[in-house]
Amino acid sequence: MNKQQSPVVITGGAQRLGLAAALALNDENYQVVITYRKPRQILSELERAGIQTIQADFGSVDAILQFTQQLKGRFHSLRAIVHNASEWLPEGGEHADHCVLQRMLNVHVTAPYLINQECGDLLQRHGEIQSYADIIHMSDYVASIGSKKHLAYAASKAAMDNLTLSFASKYAPLVKVNSIAPALLMFNQTDEDAYRQKAKKKSLLQIVPGEIEGVNAIRYILESRYLTGKTIALDGGRHLAQAS
Repeated sequence: MNKQQSPVVITGGAQRLGLAAALALNDENYQVVITYRKPRQILSELERAGIQTIQADFGSVDAILQFTQQLKGRFHSLRAIVHNASEWLPEGGEHADHCVLQRMLNVHVTAPYLINQECGDLLQRHGEIQSYADIIHMSDYVASIGSKKHLAYAASKAAMDNLTLSFASKYAPLVKVNSIAPALLMFNQTDEDAYRQKAKKKSLLQIVPGEIEGVNAIRYILESRYLTGKTIALDGGRHLAQAS
């Protein structure tokens, strides 16, 4: 198959883990398409490297469907969709709680749901020729334990995990559908040292490994022929550290 027909689509691919995954897969000769919400200086560099960029804001149904129409208009098939776009809004902040909940559901549930539904035929078309395609949902450790400060975020990520089960059943055997649930993979530059030391102690392995752990998990899923309907936990044994 012509590589141009089947890109890996990474939503939220202009920063952090999404950016690292886009660069790594592009280096490995995948055709890569990323979405971004706001213009960034890195975009021109990505385009020069051969990565296609599409502006998309998944805060509304209309915007999500406009994005799916772009994909269907540009590509005959898709190798994979990595649902990495995310927001992390707390309750009690500048936005009313019901607005926080709606935004979390739009980005983490409605967008993956509609994109998977609308683009399922593109994925299956690739799977018919190359044995399988992939959907990867980027979930979160808190989906399994909840969060006192980010209730809507945790709930929306839990719903995303459930979509993994449903779409794995719906699209088998041509499309594998899995989730990756990281705990803390990387710090922000503004994080203070006291916070960094406290965060490391939350896991058994007591490290913050960087984005490469997420990239390697994406690689594993793309290369596996026998994994679907599963969530890969990248948490350094945090559940055991807290239990002890």
